[in-house]
Amino acid sequence: MNFLSGVMRIAYLGPGGSYCEMAKDKFLDMYDFYPAEEPLNMISRVINFVDENPNTVGVIPLENSVEGTVRESSDTLIATKNPNIRILSEVIVPINHCLLSKVTELYSITGVISHPQALAQCHNFISTQLPMNLAIVKASSTADAARSLDGYNLTYSAIGSKKTAQLYNLNIVCENINDDPTNQTRFALIGDFETEPTGNDKTSIAFSTENKSGALLEVLEIFSKYSINLSYIDSRPSKTKFGEYVFHVDFDGHVKDEIVKNAVYEIQEKSNFFRFVGSYAKYKPIF
Repeated sequence: MNFLSGVMRIAYLGPGGSYCEMAKDKFLDMYDFYPAEEPLNMISRVINFVDENPNTVGVIPLENSVEGTVRESSDTLIATKNPNIRILSEVIVPINHCLLSKVTELYSITGVISHPQALAQCHNFISTQLPMNLAIVKASSTADAARSLDGYNLTYSAIGSKKTAQLYNLNIVCENINDDPTNQTRFALIGDFETEPTGNDKTSIAFSTENKSGALLEVLEIFSKYSINLSYIDSRPSKTKFGEYVFHVDFDGHVKDEIVKNAVYEIQEKSNFFRFVGSYAKYKPIF
């Protein structure tokens, strides 16, 4: 039986037309389940919705191949009241940004609206193809940027996908404006459910150590001891005390694998703070 068969609702960063909606559609196809959909306008609200509502899952962006970790996702996910909210699955969505507007001429654009990550991913295009006095407006998502164009004059534009253009009846002024043509974003399906090993999994954890010489090295040596490959490590301020950090780590294997289980236990023993963030099947990169 599909471990998601009892899911009643799925929340995602909306509104319709966002890249997160595309990721949501991929997850629905992968697991063949069709819950009620709940588009929300902030990543933290998606996570909190899942935290507060049983039998619910959510879709959030985790990492972009150009701009890196989505901090709002990683920070909020390890702070849920329910400690069992975790990553259940991942998908990777190619990002093909377009400049969208109610007008059709590039020379007439005086403003651009989008999510901060999308703006950063199109920095070269914005700085070289649009006017120096361009008005830049940040939005909660690329889809919300497109929807908000109704509140601005006709010379404003939004950065979004072709699907966004179709949904909001906008012209595609320019296609493929992102700086990196191989731009991709990794999205996660989160919820309070357990996954089973597939033989090609990764595990995500977050932890902090004592603020003393060698403390982090002691934890990293555990991975070496068990010959576990680390694929990602990052640090974030703990938000509790200046100078203290939480380390976010991804590594090969599933927590139900004996070796990983033993390593995780030893890491917990050496941590001031520890959060299991999930074990889930790896998704094959597109490029």
